[in-house]
Amino acid sequence: MTELVLSNGQAAPGTFELQVHWLGRQGYEPVWRAMQRFTDERNASTPDALWLLEHDPVFTLGQAGKAEHVLQQGEIPLVQCDRGGQVTYHGPGQLMAYLLLDLRRHNLGVRDFVSLLENTTIDCLRTYAIESAARPDAPGVYIGAEKVMALGIRVRRGYTFHGLALNVCMDLGPFSRINPCGYEGLKHTSVAHEGGPADLQIVADSLCQMLRRRLNVKLTYPSNLPFAL
Repeated sequence: MTELVLSNGQAAPGTFELQVHWLGRQGYEPVWRAMQRFTDERNASTPDALWLLEHDPVFTLGQAGKAEHVLQQGEIPLVQCDRGGQVTYHGPGQLMAYLLLDLRRHNLGVRDFVSLLENTTIDCLRTYAIESAARPDAPGVYIGAEKVMALGIRVRRGYTFHGLALNVCMDLGPFSRINPCGYEGLKHTSVAHEGGPADLQIVADSLCQMLRRRLNVKLTYPSNLPFAL
């Protein structure tokens, strides 16, 4: 991570700007297409952005995902997209955090970026006295053997899009209709189930603060969206 260092050896707070947008509840495809446009049109002077939202129910399959991992689609739409990873579920009560970052600006590699998403989530959960961990064999964050956060990313021209999905207070039933992230029988849990808050905006604010500290950025909250959904 690139930091401006003061004479006392401490990093200057808010060296870079991170524009935070709360999008509410949205369909999956319009937001995905907006991320693509934002990434294609941005340049070295474009501020980084964090889009926070929840999705209508949807199964998403990564670029190289295998349809065989969708066991019982039923009435839930299935979208194959351009992120990494296999299949997962998004729905109301799950916090989506799409981090659109210039990796070169922060001197991060792809593995560093994955660790940033995992460690920021772990920090966030710890504020609610929930202990969690990442796993070297399966990206995401786990509470014991149960998954609480999934991630899937794409990097284009050094810019990231997609991000993480944190189960806050959602119906976990649809996860039983897929092999989540390609793992048969993988169980899921949620922040609320583990004793944390059941309010997405409370958890989103905590996640933002943890991300601010890890990236050493200044959070701003523009009133106008620099993109169209």
